[in-house]
Amino acid sequence: MMTETNSAMQSVAAPVLLPQPSSLHLMDGIVALPIAGIISQCSESCFLAEQLADSLSDATGLRWNITRGEHRDVDVLLTINPELEAHGYTLTVSHDVVPIVVEGRDAAALRDGVQTLRQLIAQYGIAMPCLEIADRPAYAVRSYSLDVTRGRVPTMAWLKTWIDKLCLYKYNQLQLYIEHTGKVRGLSESWRGTSPLTSRDLVELDEYCRERGIELVPSISTFGHHYMTLRTRSFRDLGEFPEQSNRAYSFIERQEHHTMNINHPGSLKLSQRLIDAYIGAVSSKFFNIGGDETFDLGKGRSRDHNGGRDVPHMYASYVERLCQYVESRGHQAMLWGDIAVEMPEILDLLPKNIVILNWLYAPDITEEKVALVARSGARQYVCAAVHSWNSVLPHIDDGWNNISRLARYGMEYRAEGFMVTDWGDYGHINDSRMSIPAMIYGAQEAWNPGSCDLETLDGRIARLEYGDVTGSCVADMKSACQGESFSWENIVHYLELDDGTGSVNTDVYQQIRESGVALHVDPTKGLTAVRRDYLRTLAAAIETAGENDTRLTQAKNSLVRHLSTHTCGEAHELQPWLIAIQGQRLFNRCGKMLLHPGAQAERYAVAEALEIWFEQYAEAWRTISRESELRRIATDIWRVADLLRAGAETKSDDTQTDAAPQPEIHGAELPSVARTEAQA
Repeated sequence: MMTETNSAMQSVAAPVLLPQPSSLHLMDGIVALPIAGIISQCSESCFLAEQLADSLSDATGLRWNITRGEHRDVDVLLTINPELEAHGYTLTVSHDVVPIVVEGRDAAALRDGVQTLRQLIAQYGIAMPCLEIADRPAYAVRSYSLDVTRGRVPTMAWLKTWIDKLCLYKYNQLQLYIEHTGKVRGLSESWRGTSPLTSRDLVELDEYCRERGIELVPSISTFGHHYMTLRTRSFRDLGEFPEQSNRAYSFIERQEHHTMNINHPGSLKLSQRLIDAYIGAVSSKFFNIGGDETFDLGKGRSRDHNGGRDVPHMYASYVERLCQYVESRGHQAMLWGDIAVEMPEILDLLPKNIVILNWLYAPDITEEKVALVARSGARQYVCAAVHSWNSVLPHIDDGWNNISRLARYGMEYRAEGFMVTDWGDYGHINDSRMSIPAMIYGAQEAWNPGSCDLETLDGRIARLEYGDVTGSCVADMKSACQGESFSWENIVHYLELDDGTGSVNTDVYQQIRESGVALHVDPTKGLTAVRRDYLRTLAAAIETAGENDTRLTQAKNSLVRHLSTHTCGEAHELQPWLIAIQGQRLFNRCGKMLLHPGAQAERYAVAEALEIWFEQYAEAWRTISRESELRRIATDIWRVADLLRAGAETKSDDTQTDAAPQPEIHGAELPSVARTEAQA
C-alpha cells in the first residue's frame, strides 16, 4: 500500500455532505490514493466494502479489492468501536498507515459513516482531502413512508433504486403503505387490475433493505381506507355504508368513505387476514396497522349494536384487539395518530406500548399535538410530508416548512423517530422522483435539525444529488412548483361534481366546500351552474395562467440549461420535471378555457395537446411504475379533452368511470408516445 502527498494542494473547498455532519474538520493536504487499493471491513459481511468499491468505480473507473479483518496494510478500514457515542461514527482521512478509517459504534453507525465516505468519493475520487468527521444523528429512527396503493405501484427495479437513495442519505426505515394493492388470497376483487405487490416481492425487498441497514415495515390499512375492498360484492357488507358500494368510482370519495363496520363479525376476520398476509414477509418487529381517517366510524352500521359506546371507545377497543393480534404474532403495533390526537381521550385508552405515528402536515404546523402525545406518555414518531399529493408538481416549499418545524418539535418533546411521508392521493399523478428534494430535506432535519439554512441546503442538493455545479436547479424546480393556476386537484373537483348521471354529487360538493372552496350555488341548481360557480370561485387563480405560463417556461429552460450537462448518471431526474411542467402549463390553459371557452379551434388544439401530453406522461410512468391504475388518470384527462371540445355549457360529460377495478390497459389503449409537432 502506498499513498502520496500532493504538496501543491494544501487546501480544498469543503465537501458537500448530506446530511450535514455534526462535526467536520478539514485539514491541509491531499491524500492521493492508489489506483489498485484494498478496502477491509471488520465483519462477516463485506457489503459496505462492496458499496465503497462500487462508488470508487463509478467515480474513477477503478476497481478496488475488498477483504475482511483488522488489517493495517489496506487503504480503507471499516471497523466497530464500541467506545463511540450511541449511533455515532468517525471518519478520518490522513497520512497514517491506513489513510482512511471509518469507525462506527455499531453496524448501523458504520453504515452511516460509509455513506458519508461514498459522498466524498463522488466529489474527490482518489484525491481525498485530509479531514476528520465525528457524527451522530439527532433521531435514532429516520423513516420514509411511501404510498404504493392509491394508483401507482412502483416496479421492483425502481423501489430498489429508491432504497439505495434512502441508504445514501442515511434513512434507516422504510414503510410501504398498502390498502388494496397487495396480492392477498381471497381478495382478488379488490386488487385485480392494480398490478399488485406479492409476498415474494416483499420478501425480496426486505432482504434488499436489511443489507443496506434499512428496516422494512408493513404499513397496512386494517379497518380504514378500504374504499376498494368495501366496493366488492364479497366484502361490501362489512362497510359502514354498504348501500353506497355501487356508486361511480371517485378519487374524492375514495379518501373519505372507506371505514369498516367494526361491529360486524367479519370485520375482525378481514383485519386479521390482512395482518397475516404481510406480517411474515418482513423481518421487522414492527407492524403499522393504519387506523387513520376513519371518518365514517359510528355514523353508519356501527351505530347499531355498539353497546352504548361512543366513537372514541369504539375506536380504541378495535385498535386494542388488533394490537393484541399483532403481539400474538410476535410483533409490535404502530398506529397513525390522527384520530387519537383529534379525540385525545383515545390516548388514555390505547395499549401503552403502541407507537403513535403522529402525522401533522400543515406547513405552518405548531407544536401542540406533538406535546399532547408526549404528555400522554405514549411513544411517538413525528411524521411530516414531502407535499406532493393531488398535484403534478410537488409543493417543495411547503414540504420544507412542514419538515423543518416538525423536526424541531420532535426533538423538544423527545419523539423516538422522525418520518417523512410521500402520498399519492387522486390517482398518484405525482412522479415520486420529484420528491427527492423534500426527501433530502427530511434526511437533513432528522439528522442535524436546524444546522443548515434553506438556501444553502438547496444549493447542496443541486450539487450533490443532481450534479448541477451552479447549485441552481432546486431553485428552478421550486419556481416551477409555484406555477399552478388550475391544478390536478381542481380538475378532479370539477369532473367529480358530476355524479355520473349529470346531477351534482352532493358528497363531493360538500368535500370541496370543506377543503376551503367557497361554493355558493345550491346543488339543486344543477351541474352546469355548480361547475360554473366553482370556476368563478377560482377565477383569480385561473386568470394567472398567462403569467404562470411564462414562469413555467422559464423554469423549464433554466432546468435544461443547468442539468443537461450533468455527470451524475441515474441521479439526474430531468425527464419527470419537464413532463410535469408541460402538464401544468396545459392544466392552466384548461382552467382558463373552462372559465372562458373561447374559439373552437383553440379549444380543439388544447384538447389535442393534452392527449399528446398524456402519452408522454404514461411513458414516463412506466419507467418507474407498473401499469397499476394509470387508466384512471387517462380517463380524467380524456374527459377534460372532451369537455373542451364540447364547449363550456355541456350539461354532463359522457365518459363513465368504472364502479370497480377493471383489467389493466396495455398496448393499443395507451400507445407509446409518437414524436409530433404538437408535443413542442
